[in-house]
Amino acid sequence: MVRSRKDIAIGMSIVIPCFLVLAVFVYGFIGWTLTVSFTAWEGVLPNWEFVGLKNFATLFSTQRFQIDLLNTVFFSIFFLGFCVLFGFTLAILLDKITTGAAVFRNIFLFPLAISFVVTGVIWRWIFNPSVGINALINSTVGVNIAWRWYTDTSSVCGFHIALIPVVIAAGWQLTGYIMAMVLAGLRAIPVEIFESAAIDGAGEFRKLFNIIIPHLKPILLSALIVLGHISLKIFDLVYTMTGRGTAFVTDFPGIYMFETTFQGHFYAEGAGISIIMLMLVAIVIIPYLYSILKKERV
Repeated sequence: MVRSRKDIAIGMSIVIPCFLVLAVFVYGFIGWTLTVSFTAWEGVLPNWEFVGLKNFATLFSTQRFQIDLLNTVFFSIFFLGFCVLFGFTLAILLDKITTGAAVFRNIFLFPLAISFVVTGVIWRWIFNPSVGINALINSTVGVNIAWRWYTDTSSVCGFHIALIPVVIAAGWQLTGYIMAMVLAGLRAIPVEIFESAAIDGAGEFRKLFNIIIPHLKPILLSALIVLGHISLKIFDLVYTMTGRGTAFVTDFPGIYMFETTFQGHFYAEGAGISIIMLMLVAIVIIPYLYSILKKERV
């Protein structure tokens, strides 16, 4: 099909502005942030003195940033595990339900329509040691519960107990995403495969591990990549729910960057934190994109 010059001009007039906006407001600002991270900019007035990797060395030697990175690792592991476990289970159950499936599906998808800020405020009240779950149990069961939840400063092998409420809150909001992805994948599996497996005498567990999971691997991988990049740059939910917490038990690089840059006015150090967060996300995203492009070429 031969396209006219008019069609090409119309297409370029649509695409070029998008590329310009992307170049300026995404890659341009990334370049600006990277430049600032190599300077000694502290305070409102710019200071373009080049200090190389000094800001990054300072960050990695700071106890708070070390705690933040460890919190990010633990949070990502438990958050992804929570979403996959419950999302996959809900999808399997909903796939078996014939009556009322649409109602339950909408109920489980509803948290996706709520912002992280609202979720943080709601779960902050729920896990409040004074008026949340503790008070409900004390008033109904009569047992004196004094769990500290997100105010707990204890840890197990480096994992802060206070992160558990944060994992539950984030998992509650995004479990529906995994459920929707898995449910769509289940509906795409040909019925003939299950019928053949049933004729061969395959039980539910064999169908799960030999048919369902192999077919859903690409979908689960894509969903994990999306949720993984969210967990690595988590900010708004934690900021509204717990903040950095006592002794930084619920602190994350995003909160550290916000306080360093916009409250402490240490712009170079804040830019360094942003670049490190970008690199963490890139470590997750780039291999995935490369594998997709490689498959498309083949």
